[in-house]
Amino acid sequence: MVTVTRTRAWDIAAAVADPEIPVLTIEDLGVLRSVDEHGARVRVALTPTYSGCPALDAISADVDAALRDAGYTDVQVRTVLAPAWTTDWMTDAGKAKLAEFGIAPPNGRAPARGTRVPMTLSVKCPQCGSLDTREVSRYGSTSCKALFECRACLEPFDFFKVL
Repeated sequence: MVTVTRTRAWDIAAAVADPEIPVLTIEDLGVLRSVDEHGARVRVALTPTYSGCPALDAISADVDAALRDAGYTDVQVRTVLAPAWTTDWMTDAGKAKLAEFGIAPPNGRAPARGTRVPMTLSVKCPQCGSLDTREVSRYGSTSCKALFECRACLEPFDFFKVL
């Protein structure tokens, strides 16, 4: 978890929506890692959910535009790949927003490096709440999600993987 000193620049960057899941902000998602503000100069660090995340360029451009629109004239947005992003960085509010949007939020904590990855025995359907679900595809609408189907209500849904 990042320790945050809330500044005006942080609040502006934090409000930027994720382009793939627009109900989430980049703060909800945990990709906003730091904001260093000195007068009109702002330095922002983002850690993508995946190193090859296709949304990262759009997020960086949106953060830059939001800060410039707010009057900051010297904005630098950089990508930080270490430490690697984990679903542990998502906020509880973000996980709740995922469920309300119809995407099953990650359940559990990411495994420590060098340990075995736990199997997901069931994923709760965000539509009806049933645990009688099955994985249809390891990759859903984006690489950070898997496609599941509920056997109770027969609805397909994305599951945000625990990473």
